[in-house]
Amino acid sequence: MRKPEKEITDNKEIAAIMEKADICRIAFIDDDYPYIIPVNFVVRGEQLYFHTGRKGKKIDILRQNNRVCFEIDTDTDIIAGDTPCSWSARYRSVIGFGKAFFLEEATKKKRALDYLMEKYTGKQTFTYNAESFEKVAVISIRIERITGKKSGC
Repeated sequence: MRKPEKEITDNKEIAAIMEKADICRIAFIDDDYPYIIPVNFVVRGEQLYFHTGRKGKKIDILRQNNRVCFEIDTDTDIIAGDTPCSWSARYRSVIGFGKAFFLEEATKKKRALDYLMEKYTGKQTFTYNAESFEKVAVISIRIERITGKKSGC
């Protein structure tokens, strides 16, 4: 990291950022250009989970190349300065790399959906409509490498 004073090395602080954030941006490798999307997500251990439809560009890309990069940020704000180049930003962020896998087994898929629903609703028990459950794709990213950075926090 170019500015080591901004690096977050405490794994608990990195985990807190991932827990607090509502949106994760996931970048996929699509031939010559990256393809990035915002998703709702949850992290449990070394796995990041998100859900999506079973068809679409990101699904097609993942079937060709499952390597991904993701970015998560919280506590963002613009810090005004007196001159144009003295402005700054406040943030805490995480960037990670890993491999994405489709969860096909119903029990694993349900567990991941439960994690997602618990994060966003605070509830712990869920019943899924069978048709909706079949239509949703649940993807797990096995986190291989992760870094954290903060500024103004």
